[in-house]
Amino acid sequence: MLCKLLRLLEHNIDTVMELQLIRSYLANGTNGCLYYNGRELCKSIELAWHDNARRRSCIPEGLYRLSKRYSSRHGWHFQVLNVPNRHLILLHPANNAVRELLGCIAPVTGFIGEGKGYSSRLAMQRLKDLLFPMMDQGQVVQLLISS
Repeated sequence: MLCKLLRLLEHNIDTVMELQLIRSYLANGTNGCLYYNGRELCKSIELAWHDNARRRSCIPEGLYRLSKRYSSRHGWHFQVLNVPNRHLILLHPANNAVRELLGCIAPVTGFIGEGKGYSSRLAMQRLKDLLFPMMDQGQVVQLLISS
C-alpha cells in the first residue's frame, strides 16, 4: 500500500498534499482516522474537546499546514502550524492521550479505548516514511481536521 501511495504522490509533486483527519468526540478522548485520497493511513488519538483550552483540549477543526520538526524528546515528528491560541502543537507518538498529550495529535495503529491506542511508534514511522520524502522535495502537506 505504501508503494502505491508513493507512486501516486510522485505524480502530484506540484500540488498541495491534503490529509484528512475525521474525528469522533468522546467523553474521555478524541479518536480519529487519518486519510489521504480516501485511503486510511492510520488512526489517531487526542484529548477530549474542552473549548481549545491549552494543555487540556484537542485543537479546533480546520485546515493546518504540517512541517517537519526534531526534538530530543520525540526525535523527528511533525508540527501543526498556525493553530489558533495554541503553541507547539505536534503530531508525535503516544498511546494514551490523557497521560502523554498536551493538546497534540498521536498516530496509532488501532484503538483500545477513548483517547487510547496501540503501536503509535509504528504508525508514526509509516507517516514519516510517506510524508518526509514529499516534504523534502518541497511538497506542502496540509491537515484538514473535521468530524
